[in-house]
Amino acid sequence: MLHPSYSDLMKVVNSEVEPGETPVVNSRYSIVMATSKRARQIIAGEEPMVEGKDRKALSIAVEELNQGKIKILGDEEE
Repeated sequence: MLHPSYSDLMKVVNSEVEPGETPVVNSRYSIVMATSKRARQIIAGEEPMVEGKDRKALSIAVEELNQGKIKILGDEEE
């Protein structure tokens, strides 16, 4: 099982959204795509933003997202 859960990650990503605004993420798919993209960047040689020695790239990417070290941009911000 993945910790933190998808719903916890969605709360972190949407934490800066004002009430009444459209959430940045409203599906698991967006979380999966963002973490997999970041994991590929780490595999390609980018430095992890969290301690991650001897951890898999996907676990590091999930932890970075959970700690708010990486952001998922909305369609307008890309």
